[in-house]
Amino acid sequence: MHLGILTGGGDVPGLNSAIKAVVNEAYARGWTVTGFRCGWAGPVETDPLDVEGTAAHRRELTPESVRSINRSGGTILHSSRTRPSRIKASQLPDFVKKTTPHKDDGYVDATDHVLAVIEALKIDVLVAIGGDDTLSYAAELHERGAPTMCIPKTMDNDVFGTDYCIGFSTCVTRSVEMIANLRTTAGSHERFLIVEMFGRNCGMSALGAGYLSDADRTLIAEVPFEMERLAELLSRDRAANPSNYTVCIVSEGAMESGGRIIEKGEADAYGHKKLGGIGEHIGVSLKDLTGTDMMIQNLGYLLRSGPPDAVDLTVAKNFGTMAVHLIDEGRTGLMMSIRDGHYTTQPANISTQGEHRVNVAAMYDPENYRPKISKVEGTTLYLR
Repeated sequence: MHLGILTGGGDVPGLNSAIKAVVNEAYARGWTVTGFRCGWAGPVETDPLDVEGTAAHRRELTPESVRSINRSGGTILHSSRTRPSRIKASQLPDFVKKTTPHKDDGYVDATDHVLAVIEALKIDVLVAIGGDDTLSYAAELHERGAPTMCIPKTMDNDVFGTDYCIGFSTCVTRSVEMIANLRTTAGSHERFLIVEMFGRNCGMSALGAGYLSDADRTLIAEVPFEMERLAELLSRDRAANPSNYTVCIVSEGAMESGGRIIEKGEADAYGHKKLGGIGEHIGVSLKDLTGTDMMIQNLGYLLRSGPPDAVDLTVAKNFGTMAVHLIDEGRTGLMMSIRDGHYTTQPANISTQGEHRVNVAAMYDPENYRPKISKVEGTTLYLR
């Protein structure tokens, strides 16, 4: 058996642990593993008629080569946001351009090429680790006849079909630690502390950070906010605090009522522009409304960087192990999942069947912009 493996989209702590688990379990069965570099760009950049000449876009993975990778963050396979089914013709190597017809809009569907690469390398099953975008393409390949297995990862914890995604726990753990540290400066200068976090469409990471750090207010992507109302609440919070400061956590995808998400740059292959700037916008607006000095901090890539915590080590290792166990049983076309506290599986295309968002009615107070857990008994570990 020959497995392929890749990591796509943004990196998160725990990816290397999943890679290591897949490799060790595969080799224990006498199988081999090829890692594609830079997500879906790896197979796109591989020439099926000259696999040796394009070997730089792949690497053989062995127990020795992955022996210590679980101790660090990121991904040894690197990553990208490449989408082979819609990629700019200008980004393709010549050997793909020659064989793939261009569309009128300048984009190309290189899926036939990717399938040819999988066949040329004699890969029996491809394991894709990623979020909605990466996994949706893996599901497409499976439907086209190339067996795949999917492992969900994202700090936002928003892949539909699973209660947990690799990277979420480390993100929240690290954000809580940083917010606690930032309080010392905010308190010393008696300011409003505005902390911006990841969360394009789902506010779970911001909600978790706000809930566990006891932030005064938390703005999530699912609920638009009124700036004047926020100014009133934060001013009241600051006055009630003996240290005369207040803390507000905000998802990068949060927006004012009647406004829009703040984004910039060109859209990636999946149609997403870079988010960021809502914290600065809120801070400037609050300064104008209240006259109080602001301390604005975007935690950004600090939440992606560094080693995983114990939860993400555990889930990543178990997802990788489970994927190989299932392949050994002859099962493919599945996404690893945790539902109601148990490891289970879903169809590979489950991530395209719905959205995973904060349950506002059960977990959030939209009038006062803060977490409000209506019931703990019977919920999952992460209050899903």
